[in-house]
Amino acid sequence: MPKTYNELYIDLRRRLKDAGVEACTLEAALLVAHAAGKSHAKLMADLRLYSSPEIEAGVEEMAARRLAGEPAGYITGSWNFCGLELKVDENVLIPRSDTETLVETALELSGKSDSELRILDLCTGSGCIGCALMHFLPNSRAVLADVSPAALRVARENVQRCAPGTRALCIEADALALPSPRLGSFDLIVCNPPYIPAGEIPALDVSVRDYEPHLALDGGEDGLKFYRAILRGWKGLLRQGGWMVFEVGETQADEVEKLMRLAGLRSLGRTKDSAGYDRVIYGRL
Repeated sequence: MPKTYNELYIDLRRRLKDAGVEACTLEAALLVAHAAGKSHAKLMADLRLYSSPEIEAGVEEMAARRLAGEPAGYITGSWNFCGLELKVDENVLIPRSDTETLVETALELSGKSDSELRILDLCTGSGCIGCALMHFLPNSRAVLADVSPAALRVARENVQRCAPGTRALCIEADALALPSPRLGSFDLIVCNPPYIPAGEIPALDVSVRDYEPHLALDGGEDGLKFYRAILRGWKGLLRQGGWMVFEVGETQADEVEKLMRLAGLRSLGRTKDSAGYDRVIYGRL
């Protein structure tokens, strides 16, 4: 006899919890909903209904992949970030809630929601930061830059989902190199660069180490390689009075703040994430 959606959900949640998946409740719902071709809200409304053998088989296939370590976002092909449903695949990091802290900080620094800003999202990956900022700042324009052509393909699709039209430009650019002066200047530069020290990558959780792109993780020997390069080369694109906003690792706030001060940025500040870590560092020219 077919199982109800609730039975599928409860069983998968238990299996994920037993495997040590912290977000087992959310991920179980996302995977069952994806197998059933339903939205999360529709699944919750249909929990008492019976599924089908095909849906059960789909849930089982997804469960096997998740229990082997593959992130739920790659299995479903999408992830929610700041209320936006974004495409993700193995070429980009899956957006974290920590990065929502960066978006929230950038919005606070930007002032009014009708501000007409020119924004640079450097090391854009999926484009999650740039897309969210354009969503909440509808009069803004953005350049989304990444060294990976494969990541830029994902970013372009997300731009079309979230900010269609001509408000955004996705370009291939290396944050470790000097920028082209043809890019112009910006009111706001945001960046979630690779910041994991190279020697720590082998110890990361299997879902990150074996599935997410190392190009988006490896921050060099001490994890600070990109901050140095960006402050040396890309700070010059910041307009007078403009803000530069970085996401940083749990123990990197002091070092990154020092680098920003040495680069001549002022009005330095920090924002904590939900776990209480200094996750975002910002300063203005």
